[in-house]
Amino acid sequence: MGVVRAGRFTALVRPIDPPSLGEKRWCSTYCRTVQSNLPGVDVSDPAEKRIALHIQDSIATITLTREARKNSIDGPMHFALRDALSRIETDPAIRAVILTGSGTAFCAGQDLNERARTFEQGDTPDLRASLEDNYNPLIRRLARLDCPVISAVNGIAFGAGAGLAIAADIVLCAESARFQFGFVNVGLGPDSGVSWTLPRLVGQARALDLALTGRLVKADEAFAIGLVSRVVIDAELTTTARAIAKEFAACSSSALTSIKKLLRTNPNGSFDAALDAERDAQDRLGRSDAYRAAVLRFVQSRK
Repeated sequence: MGVVRAGRFTALVRPIDPPSLGEKRWCSTYCRTVQSNLPGVDVSDPAEKRIALHIQDSIATITLTREARKNSIDGPMHFALRDALSRIETDPAIRAVILTGSGTAFCAGQDLNERARTFEQGDTPDLRASLEDNYNPLIRRLARLDCPVISAVNGIAFGAGAGLAIAADIVLCAESARFQFGFVNVGLGPDSGVSWTLPRLVGQARALDLALTGRLVKADEAFAIGLVSRVVIDAELTTTARAIAKEFAACSSSALTSIKKLLRTNPNGSFDAALDAERDAQDRLGRSDAYRAAVLRFVQSRK
């Protein structure tokens, strides 16, 4: 175990053995940074440089930092993302999460070089294990975070990268953003929850169009069809995402969690079930100090 110092903050660092990937293990050195709840602390992966996790003002920002590979996802990145989500899930002070990419890409999806190496060795990638052990838990955990998740999409979001983006609660994109659900282009079907999230965002007809053709979707079309919430100029993507996150951080965390659960689970239920769930949520939230304070504040402001 060693010590890393960044500015005035000190963090403990310990090496971690990465998990098995099928019957193989990748052997790259990986370090996790463990620190107390200090403002403005960066939790990053200095050895692999797969992601950076920055926590400040109750906002956690996960940045994919594998710029040379367009932030494509490989085994070490999966491990780093799991570590970051564990950190976020156990910190009640975090009220919003931003997910973005460094450089000119959000995420190019699965790193096909990793798959190609397996083929070159005479083996076949175990895609069932890849989804069951890596992609499915990642998307589940991201979608089920109690706090709102904002994806800030810069540049390309392809394949699993597009799936990662639209798993968020709020999807922002820069004018430079390009989406492609191009699984068909490599002979595969969707993963990363795309078969569930895409038709719920854009409708069945458009989802089939995008998935069956694997065509490129530019930012203006993404907004027009409901794939993203907003389009901003590239220079304002980060500031817009942080402004929204700050609004969330100032809201009742229990109210935000309740809204997420109601809207994310309702598509699977009936109208009556939705009404019952709303009733139960209002009953619980209506007893909170946050509701009482908000009502009294509203009345006082009208006097």
